[in-house]
Amino acid sequence: MVHMSRPIDGPMPTPTPTPTPTPTPTPAPTSRRLFLALTGALAAASLLDALPATAAPTAKGLDDPAKKEIAMKLVSSAENSSLDWKAQYRYIEDIGDGRGYTAGIIGFCSGTGDMLDLVQLYTDRKPGNVLAKYLPALRAVNGTDSHAGLDPNYPKDWRKAAQDTAFQQAQNDERDRVYFNPAVQQGKTDGLRVLGQFAYYDAIVMHGDGTDSTSFRNIRRRALTKAKPPAQGGDETKYLNAFLDARVWAMKQEEAHSDTSRVDTAQRVFLRKGNLDLDPPLDWKVYGDSYHIG
Repeated sequence: MVHMSRPIDGPMPTPTPTPTPTPTPTPAPTSRRLFLALTGALAAASLLDALPATAAPTAKGLDDPAKKEIAMKLVSSAENSSLDWKAQYRYIEDIGDGRGYTAGIIGFCSGTGDMLDLVQLYTDRKPGNVLAKYLPALRAVNGTDSHAGLDPNYPKDWRKAAQDTAFQQAQNDERDRVYFNPAVQQGKTDGLRVLGQFAYYDAIVMHGDGTDSTSFRNIRRRALTKAKPPAQGGDETKYLNAFLDARVWAMKQEEAHSDTSRVDTAQRVFLRKGNLDLDPPLDWKVYGDSYHIG
């Protein structure tokens, strides 16, 4: 213990009081609910940052498998009066249109070169097949309606070949290469939806894409003089009406194709209903026969 001495003279001085320090305020505790809410929000934000952006769904084209199946049935109703397009691999006859034999799922013709290309593809994939021996005759009759070198057994051998899955696949591949893929691609380039792409496909199936006035490319050019497609800022319905008008004109240039019901009571029906995506149910007529896809 320390003793303090009192001074001799005078009163003892009063000690200066030591100031009491002001206490530092303590922050109010954050509520548990607020803390959890903030933590959850931060976690959610981090999770969203980590997730990839979801692309907007793209519209289906005619090359969508379900739409392509519809296209095959629509064409088969016009070409073969049946929706069973897969039964047409074996089909073959001369329909009197100046193109020789017409055969298969898409109407390959001995007089227009596409049948020759098909049989050549089949032979490249499967040498010695039952149709390979007709290649010289098919080259000779190309561009004519002649059956020289084909009769009498070519139709019978075609039907025999049609039982071979390799020949069926060759038909599918040539259909896509020559007709389906170019039509769909041009339709997409023009900004057309499924119905418009089908209108192009049906036209190229019947008329081909050569340089004559009734070919697909010239049908399209005729339509472009009347209306613009969506890709050029035009109205899709107006343009499709112009295209179908041009198509009907082309069909009427040939007696064998003068019945325009595959346009008038089929494609125009879908167009008038505003069914630009060919969504089922579909009802139409060709040559007076009624068809339905549910």
